[in-house]
Amino acid sequence: MTSPLAPGDHIADREAFVAFLARLRADYEANGAQWENPTLDDFLGALEAWVDGSDGWYRNFGHELPAAGDWTFFARALTAARIYE
Repeated sequence: MTSPLAPGDHIADREAFVAFLARLRADYEANGAQWENPTLDDFLGALEAWVDGSDGWYRNFGHELPAAGDWTFFARALTAARIYE
């Protein structure tokens, strides 16, 4: 199973983020049974834990955690996905 986002990949704009989300969803549709966190509850818990410890992931791959990320955008996107059709 390949990752929809490799460690060196960079998402530069909204269109690239949308394309990434499409790859992530396609990966779930094709390989969801192999995901460690296949339920929404497990997925959100893992997302929370990864974001909390993400500085270690970046450090392990020789990168710095982006300080200027638009965290509000991602929070709004995740919130909107609860009700958006």
